[in-house]
Amino acid sequence: MAIIDLSILQTEPADVYHAKAKEYLSSHQLIEFLQCPFLYQKRRAGLIEAREPTAFLIRRAAHTRILEGVEAYEKEYAVGGPVNPATGKPYGSTTKKFLEWQEVQQKPVLPFDKATLIDAMHSGVRQNPYANELLENGKAEGVVRAEYCGLPCQIRIDWTNPDFGIVDLKTCDNLTWFESDARRFSYQLQFAFYQSVLAQVVGESVPVYVIAVEKQEPYRCGVWQVNSDTLLHARAEIEAAIERLKVARQSDIWATGYEDLRILSLV
Repeated sequence: MAIIDLSILQTEPADVYHAKAKEYLSSHQLIEFLQCPFLYQKRRAGLIEAREPTAFLIRRAAHTRILEGVEAYEKEYAVGGPVNPATGKPYGSTTKKFLEWQEVQQKPVLPFDKATLIDAMHSGVRQNPYANELLENGKAEGVVRAEYCGLPCQIRIDWTNPDFGIVDLKTCDNLTWFESDARRFSYQLQFAFYQSVLAQVVGESVPVYVIAVEKQEPYRCGVWQVNSDTLLHARAEIEAAIERLKVARQSDIWATGYEDLRILSLV
């Protein structure tokens, strides 16, 4: 029997999901609050202009290609660009011809080199048997909303396998250092938040898996199951953070985390 009924997952575009960030707490918001409450509040108040670096565009496009398939990928992104008839090669992404072509596409544009990169990452994932098993059945970008620790929360799960649980897709520069990167970026907090919010709906904590693929040769792909003790400790941390967030909202005091005098020791 499946541990997750996929019908509980809502389907909605990413922009609709992100537009509800003021109403619902997300894992990224909570992690940002943990790092700097002042930055969290400024961003939430719309005082910081949202920008999407090229790396974020590549990551989103890779998620679409790997998890949702080529049809969704080609519908959401314009791939390629105009070709110079004199040379038979694509115009550069900063040329007038390319910029004019980009302007009429009405959707994000991926130049040929970026599209080639995404295809290579897709191939890398498909070469891993565990990744194939996890992605064989399930739903991409499923949304769940529930009250957790007294606050309305939302999650958008990269992939939900009804038999295995939560599957998160990460891209990285070098798979050798992925576990170190996971600690540095506090992935365990994101995973515990997903697991905990989903548990409010399904009634139990389901397993969490990570698929990581390199963004450069040889495009290796690895799969990890997140340790249950790691998730347990991370859950305690996020629940404590939520309580501090409630206090900050009530008092309207947003600390930077550097209010106190510190001792600098470089020995």
